Amino acid sequence: MIDRRRFTLSAAALAITPHMRALVPAAPEPLITAKEIARIDHGRILKAANDYLAQKPITLTASHSQRSTGGPHDYFSEGDYWWPDPKNPGGPYIRRDGLSNPANFNDHREALIRLSLHVPALTAAWLVTRDTRYARHAALHLRAWFLDPATKMNPNLQYAQAIFGVSPGRGTGIIDTLHLIEVTRAARHLEKANVFTPAELHGLHEWFAQYLDWMRTSKNGIEEELAKNNHGTCWVAQAAAFAVYTGNQDAIALCRKRFKENLMPDQLAPNGSFPLELARTKPYSYSLFDLDVTAILCQLVSTNDGSADDLWQFTLPNGNRYKKAVDFMFPFIQDKSQWPYPHDVEYFDDLPNRQPSLLFSGLAYNEPRFIALWRTLPPDPKTAEIIRNFPVRQPLLWVTPV
Repeated sequence: MIDRRRFTLSAAALAITPHMRALVPAAPEPLITAKEIARIDHGRILKAANDYLAQKPITLTASHSQRSTGGPHDYFSEGDYWWPDPKNPGGPYIRRDGLSNPANFNDHREALIRLSLHVPALTAAWLVTRDTRYARHAALHLRAWFLDPATKMNPNLQYAQAIFGVSPGRGTGIIDTLHLIEVTRAARHLEKANVFTPAELHGLHEWFAQYLDWMRTSKNGIEEELAKNNHGTCWVAQAAAFAVYTGNQDAIALCRKRFKENLMPDQLAPNGSFPLELARTKPYSYSLFDLDVTAILCQLVSTNDGSADDLWQFTLPNGNRYKKAVDFMFPFIQDKSQWPYPHDVEYFDDLPNRQPSLLFSGLAYNEPRFIALWRTLPPDPKTAEIIRNFPVRQPLLWVTPV
């Protein structure tokens, strides 16, 4: 039986609840919505998706390099900046930072990037039209890459970014699967399209669970996890994407921890720059790249609730947070001519593009100038090297709830 005092308090609480609710300010409307992005990107999405409908999947089993020590289902690539030594022809390759060797084997990387272009665009087309042709064709690619025993890829990157005469595969090669981040985002949407059987969905989740386990336990994976520059960021962003896709809460917690204890302290300078990227021969490109990948990580696993795991708001002892990095790069995205550091040795004129860091941080911080600038930038890079460092091409997939 309730006593008089509790009854009075309960009645009062009930009486004022509607009034109090009226006094609570409503959450601000997002600066840009999924509906608006669908409108902005409608034409580009359908143009790409309609082109892709006529193209069959191409997996890594379609080509093989004699320099690979792996089998036909093993991904193989060679380090970009490694070249024959003119002083020792036929000997171990030597490094020329920032200059990509066009003679290196690149077929598997190109096939993986092709997958990362086709599946998200087809999935975005399904989202804007609900035409299941697009979803079915996206599913065809995913089956070929991750389920079909004749064509699927083994869930490891043991032979990625090999160096002739030096290494059969390195931890740095794990950056190549950065392009699977948006593929898993698309796969999450496709689960609502009824284009997979329960067994197929289980198989897709199992492939990414195995790959995530390899990333966390293999020598190459651990080496890349500990990298202090954009390679470390890419490892964490990938682990976050695959953990979210497979529901691995332990790995999600690890990614948040590495963001707070390693990525931000090791990489972010007091002025908001990334000094390890500025020291490279492509300082502008790598600064944008690290900015974008960090934003992708925040978008994936930030709680957005002001708690300790709200990565957007996480603050270092010196007062820095991720927004400082966006503020640092913003004027140089807005006007590249103001860039005070050396120009990139390649492709400086092909940047910037519609950087996802502007969209994600603009929404997270409710910052109109970030969104306004994002709207003005070209959405589709044309140069292969820039495409390789631009892993989010379909923002509709990211602002539409899954």
